[in-house]
Amino acid sequence: MPQQSRYSDEHVEQLLSELAQVLEKHQTPTDLSLMVLGNMVTNLINTSVSSAQRQAIARSFAQALQSSIHEDSKY
Repeated sequence: MPQQSRYSDEHVEQLLSELAQVLEKHQTPTDLSLMVLGNMVTNLINTSVSSAQRQAIARSFAQALQSSIHEDSKY
């Protein structure tokens, strides 16, 4: 069953587009993009999530990331 989000698709797409534009503006290679985005996620978790919940949030994020990866070359 799909998970309901409290955020609109439009808002999510707008943020995603703006973040992608910044990376494109700087002609950021994939490995650096992943490093920067990973550091951003780490910073968000460390500064916005209680220490008691950080490991669970990181695990949940990693599982969601893995489940969203496609093995075909569709993208």
